Amino acid sequence: MIAARRFSHVTLETPDIERQIAYFTEVNGLNVAERHNGRAYLATKHGDLVVTLESGSQARCAKLAFQVARDTEFDDIRKGVEAEGLSCQARNDAVPGIPQMLSFEDPKGTVCEMFAAQTPVSRPKPVAGIGPIKLGHLAFVVPEPKQLADFYSRVLGFRVSDWIQDWFVFMRCGADYHTINFVKGKRTQMHHVAFELKDWAQVQTACDFLGGKKIPIIWGPGRHGPGHNIYTYHRNPDDQIIEMFTELDKMLDEKLGYFEPRPWHRDHPQVPKVWPTMPTDIWGSPPSPEYARQRE
Repeated sequence: MIAARRFSHVTLETPDIERQIAYFTEVNGLNVAERHNGRAYLATKHGDLVVTLESGSQARCAKLAFQVARDTEFDDIRKGVEAEGLSCQARNDAVPGIPQMLSFEDPKGTVCEMFAAQTPVSRPKPVAGIGPIKLGHLAFVVPEPKQLADFYSRVLGFRVSDWIQDWFVFMRCGADYHTINFVKGKRTQMHHVAFELKDWAQVQTACDFLGGKKIPIIWGPGRHGPGHNIYTYHRNPDDQIIEMFTELDKMLDEKLGYFEPRPWHRDHPQVPKVWPTMPTDIWGSPPSPEYARQRE
């Protein structure tokens, strides 16, 4: 088993890379750190790589990159993958700031990239747009969430944070409540990708910014039940859902087995569980039909 520790970056294919670059720099608030071989590498204002854009025939999430402990030997990563009977590929300097990387496919065909060492791809600098502090999590629509949950637990060392009945699973690889979600739907596709903001004040500023750009907010602001984060959702030019969030639950000590106490928790202590019904938000309006159609 590989013990993933951190969600590093996501690779998105797009039929219009220039349009997506414009969105991620002018609205989302990332910087183009490097651009070559038809790819654009986008970093936060702190210089961390979070999004790679590649040209493709359709908009889709193609790759997920995870970091393991920095002292992990590269051969140990390979052995962990091959022990699961998976075919893998090793590459050197394939991504800026990452000297060695190993990749393989998960059961739905998304490439998982694993690495130990990484350096910032650019120096900290101001950004236009919203300006998230990091990449938070990514959700997929899949026909069978349990199959993917089992794979990510067994192969990548993810832990289950919560289930909503048997159709929505939240999984973590670090302290954050969730890094990867799988929700049951009619077709396999990315549901949304989420970026963390500094605080509630920045979420409010983001809402005002999106309104000024005439970009509709399709859900939020509100505070979720699972994870208890403050959130807002909109769509990018490729019709993909983008979440901006803050105040997500954290499990700072895995051995204790409960999430950091928060004043808005309804369970004390807040531990991983199966929600028997679709949980209502702590506050906020219901999702719009525009949001709900992502699972269709």
